[in-house]
Amino acid sequence: MIRWPDRYDPARAPVHVANEIDTPAPPEALWAWLVRAPLWPSWYPNAKDVVVEGGASQLALGVSFTWRTFGVAIRSTVLEFVPCERIAWNAFGLGVDAYHAWEITPTAAGAHVLTEETQYGWAARLASIALPNRMSKFHQIWLEQLSAKARGGPPKPSNRSVSETP
Repeated sequence: MIRWPDRYDPARAPVHVANEIDTPAPPEALWAWLVRAPLWPSWYPNAKDVVVEGGASQLALGVSFTWRTFGVAIRSTVLEFVPCERIAWNAFGLGVDAYHAWEITPTAAGAHVLTEETQYGWAARLASIALPNRMSKFHQIWLEQLSAKARGGPPKPSNRSVSETP
């Protein structure tokens, strides 16, 4: 179950999507791909120009990062971080104020991954009306691609600071 900050609780937020997947991938491999945000553009088509603060190669509690998604420049900060279990970040951009959370639960066959997002802002509301299933569709792609990557194991270790390759 996602641990929502009061402001972003789905009962209050005008936009809410939830997606989930069962995967044979182990939680550790899923986690390794998820926290290596600079690699997202190599396997998730809706993430571009991901730069983690300080040139870090992965996300951690309190770390900020910038990126583009749905054509919007976003600044996010990791607000929850429990390795191999939970990660969540806020997201601020033109007309968007969001909270995106992930939960990985081990299963006998691999893992169950849940991702949920709530949003405020004029751009978020407009997009949810004009293209009502767009965020859900892309989050499902994100889950499916995460599962595919993690089934091959974790990403190779890297000491690159800004530009990474898978």
